[in-house]
Amino acid sequence: MRRIKNTDALICIFVFVISAVSYWVEAQHCVWYGECGNSTSVPGKKYNCNYTGPPLPLPEDGHDLLLELCPGFAYGNDSVCCDIQQLQTLKGNLQLPLQFLSRCPACFHNLMNLFCELTCSPRQSQFLSATSFSYNNVTNTTSVEAVQYYIGQTFANAMYNACMDVQAPSSNVKALSLLCGKDAKDCNATNWIQYMFNINNGQTPFSITPIFTDVPMANMTPMTNATRGCNESLADGSGPCSCQDCKLVCGPMPVPPPLPLPWTILGMDAMAVIMWISYVVFLLIFIGGVLVTWCYRKRAIMSEYGPILDSNTHSLNRHITDQDEVTCCETLGQAFEVCLRNYFSVWGSFCVHHPLVIVLCSLVLVTACSSGLVYMRVTTDPVELWSSPRSQARHEKEYFDMHFGPFFRTEQLIITTTLDSASIYSPYFGGPDVPFGAPLDKGVLHQVLDFQTDIENLEASYGNETVKLKDICLAPLAPYNNNCTILSVLNYYQNSHEVLDHWKGDDFFTYADYHSHFLYCVSAPASLNDTGPLHDPCLGTFGGPVFPWLVLGGYDATNYNNATALVITFPVNNYHNDTEKLNKALAWEAEFIRFVKNYTNPNLTISFSAERSIEDEINRESNSDVSTIILSYAIMFIYISLALGHINRCRRLLVDSKISLGVAGIFIVLSSVTCSLGIFSYAGVPLTLIVIEVIPFLVLAVGVDNIFIIVQTYQRDERMLQEELHQQIGRILGDVAPSMFLSSLSETVAFFLGALSNMPAVRTFSLFAGLAVFIDFLLQISCFISLLSLDIKRQESNRLDILCCVKLQESQESRTEGFLFRFFRQTYAPFILKEWVRPLVVALFVGILSFSIAVTNKVEIGLDQKLSMPDDSYVLDYFTKMSQYLHTGPPVYFVVKDGHNYQTVEGQNSVCGGVGCNNNSLVQQLYTASQMSNYTRIGFPPSSWIDDYFDWVKPESTCCRVYNSSGAFCNASVVDKSCIHCRTLEQGKARPTGAEFMKFLPMFLSDNPNPKCGKGGHAAYSSGVDLTQNNTDVGGTYFMTYHTILKNSTDFIEAMKMARILADNITQTMNPEGNASHVFAYSVFYVFYEQYLTIATDTAFNLGVSLSAVFVVTTVLLGFEIWSAILVCLTITMILVNMFGVMWLWGISLNAVSLVNLVMSCGISVEFCSHIVRAFSVSTAGSRVQRAQEALAYMGSSVFSGITLTKFGGILILALSKSQIFQIFYFRMYLAIVLLGATHGLIFLPVLLSYAGQSKYLDQGNYSRSGDSNPGPLDSIARRQLLSPRSRRNRGCCGSNCPALQLSDFGGPTWQFPNAKAGANVSTALL
Repeated sequence: MRRIKNTDALICIFVFVISAVSYWVEAQHCVWYGECGNSTSVPGKKYNCNYTGPPLPLPEDGHDLLLELCPGFAYGNDSVCCDIQQLQTLKGNLQLPLQFLSRCPACFHNLMNLFCELTCSPRQSQFLSATSFSYNNVTNTTSVEAVQYYIGQTFANAMYNACMDVQAPSSNVKALSLLCGKDAKDCNATNWIQYMFNINNGQTPFSITPIFTDVPMANMTPMTNATRGCNESLADGSGPCSCQDCKLVCGPMPVPPPLPLPWTILGMDAMAVIMWISYVVFLLIFIGGVLVTWCYRKRAIMSEYGPILDSNTHSLNRHITDQDEVTCCETLGQAFEVCLRNYFSVWGSFCVHHPLVIVLCSLVLVTACSSGLVYMRVTTDPVELWSSPRSQARHEKEYFDMHFGPFFRTEQLIITTTLDSASIYSPYFGGPDVPFGAPLDKGVLHQVLDFQTDIENLEASYGNETVKLKDICLAPLAPYNNNCTILSVLNYYQNSHEVLDHWKGDDFFTYADYHSHFLYCVSAPASLNDTGPLHDPCLGTFGGPVFPWLVLGGYDATNYNNATALVITFPVNNYHNDTEKLNKALAWEAEFIRFVKNYTNPNLTISFSAERSIEDEINRESNSDVSTIILSYAIMFIYISLALGHINRCRRLLVDSKISLGVAGIFIVLSSVTCSLGIFSYAGVPLTLIVIEVIPFLVLAVGVDNIFIIVQTYQRDERMLQEELHQQIGRILGDVAPSMFLSSLSETVAFFLGALSNMPAVRTFSLFAGLAVFIDFLLQISCFISLLSLDIKRQESNRLDILCCVKLQESQESRTEGFLFRFFRQTYAPFILKEWVRPLVVALFVGILSFSIAVTNKVEIGLDQKLSMPDDSYVLDYFTKMSQYLHTGPPVYFVVKDGHNYQTVEGQNSVCGGVGCNNNSLVQQLYTASQMSNYTRIGFPPSSWIDDYFDWVKPESTCCRVYNSSGAFCNASVVDKSCIHCRTLEQGKARPTGAEFMKFLPMFLSDNPNPKCGKGGHAAYSSGVDLTQNNTDVGGTYFMTYHTILKNSTDFIEAMKMARILADNITQTMNPEGNASHVFAYSVFYVFYEQYLTIATDTAFNLGVSLSAVFVVTTVLLGFEIWSAILVCLTITMILVNMFGVMWLWGISLNAVSLVNLVMSCGISVEFCSHIVRAFSVSTAGSRVQRAQEALAYMGSSVFSGITLTKFGGILILALSKSQIFQIFYFRMYLAIVLLGATHGLIFLPVLLSYAGQSKYLDQGNYSRSGDSNPGPLDSIARRQLLSPRSRRNRGCCGSNCPALQLSDFGGPTWQFPNAKAGANVSTALL
């Protein structure tokens, strides 16, 4: 019984074995074997021979090839369903996928599984079914023309998932965009495999119909081989794919930090709330103090003109008695004042005594200094104007230009059409309808191509030569390919009308035309072959890809077919160190501009710009505004010439006018400017347009103010008995020159210290302005004084102005007060300083200050490039269209400087983005940044030369080959049996390092892309890798990507800031142990926008330094009256802060131009303030109010007529300028400077002095000059010297011990003291 059971068991086992063997034999059934017959669909390809027998052993010489391609079948006797020829065909067909997908081993492993099972699997018959055959009578063979390939859906999805993120570094796109026949975002597992097996892709010789199923169907078992995820390692030791090529490896994507919330309090702007509260608190305290003081004074029955704090025993305005100690500062200040007054008095007298000598010497000096203008150089290079030679961006630009060549010049066109030619394209092979924008109509494209061709053929004349585009254009593959780089959608059609008209179809249907080719090329711009029926290349004629985001505009998302604009760019070589070639490029650009301006086509709207356009338009703008500037200055000159005269009677009109003196004064002002320009031209300092446009305005303001002060002081003065003219003018100069010296020296020192700025425009302006102001002062106290004395002598002899040879009949000249002076003394000054007006003035000005502080941080930083253009400039239209249509910003290069070691695995891993590379490598960080483009402003993954080099050098690829005999490079397109792979399969498992890395790198950089090897690095990387030491080491390199679209200054500034942050982070991660690697970001606009990163601190520094200089100089020249200097600086600070308020209200941004104006406004503000404060300081009127009133009456009128009225008329003319930059940064800012300076100097400052001015030395005395009922500040210094305790201390006496002293001892008039007894000394009389 047991034997029977054992026998049954044996029979069962035998039957099972027989069945298994039978199934195994069936599984080994082939569908084809070998190749026979040429494909009728794809020329050059062959069909496979029909074969239904078992798999056959592969010849021994094919083992290595089988092991390379399909190692899973390399076992036993290598029985497979393919021969060596089929393996070679498979290898050739997989070259393109190999070059782009092998950077992710798991992805390429799964793809190879798909094709190996199809081509050579011993069990083909399980999942492959031949459905169509053809018989060849000549060879007596049957070819397979169509098959069905049953593929597991799970396998297909897993293969796609492993490959979906793989990048194509040289193209800045995903690899599937090049291999799927459509954009990667539209690709999926099904349509990718369908596309690869489609006979219309130009690679598949016969129809392969994939059928996706995970369960057996139609007696077929789907191919469901095991797959590898992109985050898994392979059995051969290959690691997981990199983060860049596999999101599963990356982990969670970094979340950009949230945008900082605006600073608010109770939902309102915090600064506004704070300033409102501060202002209200100030008003309560101030008004409370005023009311308390008023009530107290009412009780004390005090005059309303008594000082508010006079009754306070702690007041600065207290009485000084003989017993008070005089400080060292007071003693030193008094001595300095006396010295200045005496010096200027003697000097003024000398100038009047010897006018011809002084004038002649002045002319000689002016001529000598101005002769330096022959060496004058005007800088128009924007880099030199706006970027400091010591700045980071400047150093980085110089490094980039030195190692990789200067950034090319750009000529760009943005073209739209007036035609309503939008259309719908219906693909023949299925799929949804595709809308095409109007500019993509074929008729429009033909017209644009004609226009583009005309530009290519433009000829410009330079000397005796003819310059064409091909002579200056960027040709990256020269000398192998001399075609110019033209970034145009028409390069998808090889810039050819014939290719544009190319189509495939029959009498009923169009299978493919320019529509289908366009759709393919925008998804695979680096493709060498449209895999549709047309088989036209997408690569441009210059040998590089044409990315759709660079040549199309006005589309949504990545729907390039919806484009509403075409963008054509002609990159032209830049020649910074070759003037001859640069001039040729400039000549061609000028012809380009002329041609496009005159080109007419009713169907096309063209906006354009050339590299030289902005500079040309700025120069044209400057020339067109010359008439406006001349008119502005002419009005100021006419006013000065007429206003200086003091005309009492019409009969003496031509005698009392001072036209010739006014013209002489203007000549002196302009001479100071030319002297400054000449001296610095001798020194080799170049001029800028800002210097030429701004400094005359500044010096005219300072100089004219001084002229009016001198002339009007003389006009108000009366010559004393037995006083000669030279004594009178000497006395007058001694009175007013210290004030002029105070303002001029303050401005000079402030400007010279402003030259410490890092901004070239500000530094140059400060140097020229400081010297011009000081020279102007020297000429005014010398040459102008001499000319004034000559004019006075002419007037006293009744000779006509200008026609000085004509003499009128003698008549008695009577002196009267001018209307403006009378108005200030009798009406304006008393009104402003009324008890009830002063608090209102303080409240108003403090309120304006509070508002300005609240909005200062809201002033926009930057300079809108549109503002630099004239209103009628063609470039304005280009800027508008650029913001409207363009989708991509400027290219940005992440440069790795010399010192990084690329020959070690560690050095490679810190940079590359492929398998085995660090997750925080340079390429990976840039890729991650591109995924957060709204935050980082990095728009695309970078192109990576090192990753493409690793793909190029792989032994599985046909790219890297050398001649066996010589070792020289053998291009993939060369058919020569002596060409062998650079590296063996065993070497290919590891990257090249050391000497091997450098051995093949020069070959890679010289290899031109071709259909057999699309990874050649010549076009993409030859300029991006700097080989050193005779090609034995790598120096500087760059990795290029693009910024997102940047539309305004804020965008540009943020893009640069984020790129630098990213570069610094990369540098840190590449140097964990302090290596020498350093990375910086570079884009062509950084050198211009870097200033805005520090513009706020630069502004604070420059204005702070200027104010400090004003404070120090004012303190010294006011006799060390620190409090007066503080009040001057406080008022100037208020003017500057209010300037920011005006800038915010009037839409004026903060940039180098406005900073120059702010520095200038600091200087002009000194003119508005210093004269008033000095007049107040030397006044000996009884109270602060009276001293402020006296100072305002005597100096206010001169300041008002000298600066305010002079500038106001000239500034209004600037509003007529066509230049936006003139209208905004000159008209608006100049007007604000003058109005704010005048209101603060003539309204607020006197009121401030009446409240908080420096205390006087003695109480009000009852004295007057003989014959003068209105003593003014001209005599105050003499009074101050006589009456102050300092004077007594300086004379070695104190109190009643001092002997009697007369003011005549100082060379002044005789003073009478009605209250003094005969023989009493001065102190007794005054007390």
